[in-house]
Amino acid sequence: MSRDRSLDIAVTGIAARFPGAPDLAEWWDAVLAGQVLTRRYERAELIDAGVDPRLVEDPDHVPVHGHLADADRFENALFRVSPREAEMMDPQHRLMLETAWAALEDAGCAPRSADLPTTAVFATASSSGYLRSMVASGRLDPLTLEDALHGTEPDFMASLISYKLGLTGPAIAVQTACSSSLVAVHLAVQALLNGDCDQALVVGAGIAHPQHGHLHVAGGIHSATGDCRPFDADADGVVSGSGVAAVVLRRLTDTEEEPGPDPYGVLLGTAVNNDGSAKAGYYAPSVDGQESVIRAAVTAADVPADSIGYLEAHATGTRVGDPIEWAAASAAYAGLGAPSGSIAVGALKATTGHLDNAAGVASLIKTLLVVKEGVIPPVAGFRRLNPLLDTEGSPLYVPDRPVEWNASGPRRAGVSSFGVGGTNAHVIVEQPPVQPPRPAREPREAGELLLLSAQDDAALDRAASRLAAHLGQRPSPSARSGAGAPALGDVASTLVRRAALPARLAVTARDTAEAVERLRAGRQGSVRGTAAGAPAPVVLLFPGQGTQRPGMALPLRAALPGFGAALEECLAAFPADIADEVRAALLDTGFPAERLAATSLAQPALFAVEYAAARALRALGIGPVALAGHSLGEITAIAVAGGLELADAARLVVARGRAMADCPTGAMAALECDPATALALAGEAGCALELAAHNAPESCVLAGARDEVERFLARIGDRVHARPLRTSHAFHSALIEPALPALAAAAEGLAPRRTTLPIAVNRTGGILPAGSTPTARDYVDQARGTVRFADALAALARRHPGAVAVEVGPGRALSAMAAAAGLTPVPLSPDRTERPAEEVLAALGTLWTLGQPLSTGALCAHGEPVHLPGYPFAGPRWTAPEAAARPAAPRPAEAAVPAGVAAEAADERQGPPADPAQVLAGLWADLLGHTELTDGSDFFALGGDSLLTTHLARRIKLELGVKVPIREMFLARTLGSQREIVRGLLAERDTVSVS
Repeated sequence: MSRDRSLDIAVTGIAARFPGAPDLAEWWDAVLAGQVLTRRYERAELIDAGVDPRLVEDPDHVPVHGHLADADRFENALFRVSPREAEMMDPQHRLMLETAWAALEDAGCAPRSADLPTTAVFATASSSGYLRSMVASGRLDPLTLEDALHGTEPDFMASLISYKLGLTGPAIAVQTACSSSLVAVHLAVQALLNGDCDQALVVGAGIAHPQHGHLHVAGGIHSATGDCRPFDADADGVVSGSGVAAVVLRRLTDTEEEPGPDPYGVLLGTAVNNDGSAKAGYYAPSVDGQESVIRAAVTAADVPADSIGYLEAHATGTRVGDPIEWAAASAAYAGLGAPSGSIAVGALKATTGHLDNAAGVASLIKTLLVVKEGVIPPVAGFRRLNPLLDTEGSPLYVPDRPVEWNASGPRRAGVSSFGVGGTNAHVIVEQPPVQPPRPAREPREAGELLLLSAQDDAALDRAASRLAAHLGQRPSPSARSGAGAPALGDVASTLVRRAALPARLAVTARDTAEAVERLRAGRQGSVRGTAAGAPAPVVLLFPGQGTQRPGMALPLRAALPGFGAALEECLAAFPADIADEVRAALLDTGFPAERLAATSLAQPALFAVEYAAARALRALGIGPVALAGHSLGEITAIAVAGGLELADAARLVVARGRAMADCPTGAMAALECDPATALALAGEAGCALELAAHNAPESCVLAGARDEVERFLARIGDRVHARPLRTSHAFHSALIEPALPALAAAAEGLAPRRTTLPIAVNRTGGILPAGSTPTARDYVDQARGTVRFADALAALARRHPGAVAVEVGPGRALSAMAAAAGLTPVPLSPDRTERPAEEVLAALGTLWTLGQPLSTGALCAHGEPVHLPGYPFAGPRWTAPEAAARPAAPRPAEAAVPAGVAAEAADERQGPPADPAQVLAGLWADLLGHTELTDGSDFFALGGDSLLTTHLARRIKLELGVKVPIREMFLARTLGSQREIVRGLLAERDTVSVS
């Protein structure tokens, strides 16, 4: 009978910063290798970090910690946080923001996107050592203290994450000590099942400030050796670590219906409870409480216990905690039917140290990788089993090497997390659903467009390098779930689901190897830009006759979404015979170039390409503020601006082309000089030529009879650079006048319409405002008059400084003119390489890098989202002056005195030996707050517990110089009994000293 999967929750994204590894991939490799990632600090490091020298010098200080590198770094600009606010924020809160961002990216979501599902936040962090440092400095005035509280207190962290990332679901802080983040997972699951949200983000942090180690107290939970050895015979306590971890959760049924990266695993059931008072003390764990929560989670999961093959234990490595946890888990799973020796036990704390409030989610992430990859890691440092653990009939065993997990059904595991005070959590996890093979897709002719962005150029460099490394990787020998680099189309689709940030990079590539090379080299096939503030205004430029080439629509059809449909609509507006020939010319590179050069075909072909491309660009998000066309291109501009219906524009272009084709032939010459110089040269040469076009300050075109143009070019020699144009007619000269009556007749039949966009006019070089209605006479004058394109571009540049000029058509002739006018040119189809479709894709990428609001989903989202490296966080270092380490006070120099005098002074300072009875009574009063004490007073009846007992032992050692066994102090509950223990220890010490 199959399970009801409607209550299952998918883990769609993960992110973490763990000790000893720069990323999750290397961390997982270290886990599989059984490496210990904690480290031992040098004295100088601790002093420089601001650790109290007295603590550093204390013989009981153990300088071992799971060190989190760069915990003080923060990309404040990305989160729109001022430098001062960044300083006042607890490093935990800073890294929670970054890790939350990374987890959402990993889940295929763009933080701050309007398209985000309703996302809840469940957040937790350890108590703030950063705040304690600021308070201890004595430099917080009342107002600054308020700022410090807002930046460090747990009340504000969940809502801060929601605010900075644009998340609109519930935002809840969860605080249950060590179990907080796994309890948060349980609450997130409940919120999803109750419909409070459609996505949940769980993030936990436990980062010490400063990171330094711990003070060992006999009988306490911290290791004396600095080695955390859960379930080991040599276990002597826990080692702390610093880290932050996050997961993103969604209902499994939602992930099956909506596109997204493959889940890491599935949460089948969760449970939370509390020990209550039926245990030795507040800080003590409870067998009954832990067994109960495990049973509840397995029951909620509705799976048989014998299907569970792994347990990620809480596993602190303490003498009391490990046997209790082993007994509770053994009883729970055995009682539910798990056979002996069937469940491998994991213990992350042996690898990283105890990550405190982040420990639960950290353990969950490890477990997700275990069930996903099918490899059970060893417990780091494990040598031999603690003899106090009862293995008789227990389902549990401790692996000491990596083990392949070959299960007959889905791999399933449990995760435990138990908090100080008794709030317990347990989660049942299953491997991700087996995904059907992704269908192989034909490579796109244009290749793929990869769009990366970051807050600044340095971060963009890191992002490109990380993506290149990821795409260039080979499958891991230990990985059973992956097949190496993802398909390039999937990469492109994933990247456009991320936030679009100011520093941008667009890379075109046909395959993964080429993408890797271009990401690394950053030259051919890649373009950078900066999208600062509002997008620059865009003007569309439409070229005229002479730029046509056979097959010129093919690159646009291959790379520009929507172009094909727009082109077919445009062709349908032509007469059938014209449409068929235009289609052949546009879509066949083998079409005879001499036939396309004929004016009667070239003009409708260019109009069709330009009009369709403009329609597609506007549909893609490019909203021009003005238009300009060169000669024939001006008719395209009027049609795009709405001054002509498409059918009218098609008829006009056909009539114009035919009328001009019937005119006498002629020639044209381009000169690199101003019009006055060109006309003066023509006059000197005695050639009857006219100014046909003024394209740029130092660029113009003369036109006339072919023999006149040839004689002119021969006579001027090299006085100016000049070249003949490939054209059959002398456009915009007297030789075109025979076409004007037919053109006027065709224009008279046009339905007058108002334009919706300004148009820079060729004839005057001025700007025709939106709302104008072009007349029939305008089309006649436009065909005969000089093309004053330089003046038109200058007018656009004055009205729209900094505008981007997109050349919408084949070639790049107008782009050079736009650059000369001070505009930023982007030729859409420049035809510079043997891969013209890729050039179109690169031009669209260029527009995106300049901040244009392209619909990147329409452009790139034809693949399926996958997991890719996230944002490469490496921000500045931030430490508030109030929290900064202060130089240790120098030890006062002692004056030289005779030895006898010094000894006598020391005796006077020391005074008579302390009375152990008075010392012990004073310590009880300090710790318990009770002053009326008798020999029969009971430490635990007066409010004492196991933690206070360890504090008492520590204080006795400091005051009297003897080490008190914790177990004996537990058993000797009364003041009188404890006093006798202390006196006995003092007597033993004195006897040893005398002997």
